[in-house]
Amino acid sequence: MINNKTIAVVIPAYNEENQIGLVLETMPDYVDRIILVNDCSTDNTEQLARKFSNKLGSFKLPENIKTKVGNDFYNKANEIIEKWNQEEIKYFAPAKVIHEHTNERLVIINLLKNGGVGSAIARGYKWAKDNNIDCTAVMAGDGQMDPDELSSICEPIINNSIDYVKGNRLGHKSAKALMPRRRFIGNSILSILTKIASGYWHITDTQTGFTALSNKALNQIELFNIYPRYGMPNDMLVKLNIENCTIKEVAIKPIYFIGEQSKMKIRKVIPRISWLLVRSFFKRIWIKYLYKSFHPLFILYHMGIFLLLISIPFGIKILIKVFTQTDANPVTVLAFALLFISGFQSLMFAMWMDIQDNQRLYKD
Repeated sequence: MINNKTIAVVIPAYNEENQIGLVLETMPDYVDRIILVNDCSTDNTEQLARKFSNKLGSFKLPENIKTKVGNDFYNKANEIIEKWNQEEIKYFAPAKVIHEHTNERLVIINLLKNGGVGSAIARGYKWAKDNNIDCTAVMAGDGQMDPDELSSICEPIINNSIDYVKGNRLGHKSAKALMPRRRFIGNSILSILTKIASGYWHITDTQTGFTALSNKALNQIELFNIYPRYGMPNDMLVKLNIENCTIKEVAIKPIYFIGEQSKMKIRKVIPRISWLLVRSFFKRIWIKYLYKSFHPLFILYHMGIFLLLISIPFGIKILIKVFTQTDANPVTVLAFALLFISGFQSLMFAMWMDIQDNQRLYKD
């Protein structure tokens, strides 16, 4: 515990027999529950984790404080929420939970089917939500996250009521030297796209998995709808922004070359996540700025995109004329200029409004 607040760490692991021991034995003492989600590993990840159970000790969590549910109509809303929480487990991948109803610090959740890192984290979140954990952090099973930095990740949630805290490796001076070049470039590109899609325009390192989530945020988003694979951090940011959750970045060290084996294929992941972000952008704009509360930027974004798309055929005609060294029709040129400039201005105004509206959610 920290300041009488319960702390849990979700560890997604897939074939991490070489690193899982290091992660478990260096876990700080203030962590009340260690939730290891074994994503159907084919190696000895589970067996090695079980050996650490006694070493990690036990901790009896306080009684869960649940909303009182009565039979009168005043409690009908709470009754519905409680029922949803109980029934949503069916949307998660089937799993076998070890030490679920004991006071062991280590809880092992064995997924019976490989679902991806996002799916594993979501299942760990579900356990933390059901057990009313105050602050739930995520640390990968490959040892790339320094346990000494965990307190700085959790502290803003415990003391300042921040909803979501994430590490920022790109802000560290050693990032360019330690991060593989392809990963640094790929991370930077995805971070730019995620700023636009998520509405968190001031974030820097969107791909880090070293994060912490408050109990409030844990109960606001649909955990079973979290993107199941490597786009999970990006999808998470969009979902949190739709719910107006506050966010803070904490500088952390980039850690590489400690024996970890990356399972991410850059060429496959970037196009997949980019398409996810395009869909997520429109989802955020429609839900947050139309369904929940109308905002002019909804019209400006769509008008800007529409006008730019219409300008494309005119632009192609002009380029053809340039390459064939013939004079372009003045009407075509005028139509292109009018449509392109109007569309570009609409997009810029929409982005400016988006930045202004979401600035309040980013905490320094």
